[in-house]
Amino acid sequence: MALPAATARAAALCRIAACASASSAAAAATGGRRGAEKLPFSLAERGMVVGGHRGMGMNAVGAPPGARIEAVRERENTLLSFGRAAAHAAVAFVEFDVQVTKDGCPIIFHDDFILTQETDAVYAKRVTDLLLEEFLSYGPQKNSHEVIYSFFCWLLLCQVHGYECIFEMPFCKLALMLIVQISKPLLRRTSDGRVVNWSAKDDDSLCTLQEVFERVSPRLGFNIELKFDDDIFYERSQLDRALQAVLQVVSQYASNRPVFFSTFHPDAARIMRELQSLYPVLFLTEGGTAQHKDSRRNSLDEAIRVCLEYELHGLVSEVRGVLKNPSAVLRAKESNLALLTYGQLNNVWEAVYIQYLMGVNGVIVDLVEEISNAVADFSKPVLNQSMLGSGVDLVGAKHQAFSQQQLGFLLRLIPELIQQPH
Repeated sequence: MALPAATARAAALCRIAACASASSAAAAATGGRRGAEKLPFSLAERGMVVGGHRGMGMNAVGAPPGARIEAVRERENTLLSFGRAAAHAAVAFVEFDVQVTKDGCPIIFHDDFILTQETDAVYAKRVTDLLLEEFLSYGPQKNSHEVIYSFFCWLLLCQVHGYECIFEMPFCKLALMLIVQISKPLLRRTSDGRVVNWSAKDDDSLCTLQEVFERVSPRLGFNIELKFDDDIFYERSQLDRALQAVLQVVSQYASNRPVFFSTFHPDAARIMRELQSLYPVLFLTEGGTAQHKDSRRNSLDEAIRVCLEYELHGLVSEVRGVLKNPSAVLRAKESNLALLTYGQLNNVWEAVYIQYLMGVNGVIVDLVEEISNAVADFSKPVLNQSMLGSGVDLVGAKHQAFSQQQLGFLLRLIPELIQQPH
């Protein structure tokens, strides 16, 4: 009899435990200082690149009806979402969140806790406390239609043979258990504390880092965010274990795919830089838009200092931090650091265009098709200046053709953009 989907996938994918010595040896063999590696996607040569946030965009669970971000159809951080992002030629990479299960397998999931519901109770478990098999049992299953079809075939067979209590048959019991597993819902906690059903118009199952490397087009780059809980103090050994597990998968399956790491955890960034020098490491920062106990996380200036001290390759900032402190772009360039941004304002093409003019290397976005097409337009030849006074809709006509007056308007718009929810 075939194993349940989650069990079979767990057995096939979780071969990570003995990776520490191999990864350390690889790091020693490729040692070197920052600057020896190429920056992600040759950022200095390509101008602005676009990355898909968690694939085709994050799921705005609990967003008000009509919110632009609600347009994302695919479940975030899934093979379906990554595959659709790869179909857009203007998308250079996807950003996704990697955590490591209790049995040492890197998986793709953003939240620190995974929520489900049984009867009327909501249950939350820390993702890193789960074994791989249990993690994969959440949400829709890959072979759900096959299981349901098999169950109903056996149900019909039982009725034909006149069994009075068909559910005493072992296979029927197993099928019922699998159907319960298939229907196990995923819930999510919103920013205001509500717990709501987490559904997507185009759904897909949860996945592992190995599966993503194996099944997503190799032309698409990967920005692997090394995810750690802000509320936990991690010992060096805990960080080493998680980072080594991720490195083992990357070194085995990346091949020639463009890959770079990012993380909000300064020490994880430093350790990943020490462990290897093949893949660039960038420091994630909120750019001063939020405060933390660790002062290294509290400003763009601190982020740049961290990058230089730990010999990192660049930073990824919340976009509002950059718009509030545009001189940081120049300091990053003078320090030979790549600068990318993330955040809701990156779904507003005017805000992205301002960053393009400022020299920001890349943007991570949720409205992938819209913004990637807009950025592709930025680099096209300037439109005939006569169009500026002809009443032509610049949004529809291409975004490159801005007069100084219009650019001044966009710059004055920045404070309003920063304050508005998107």
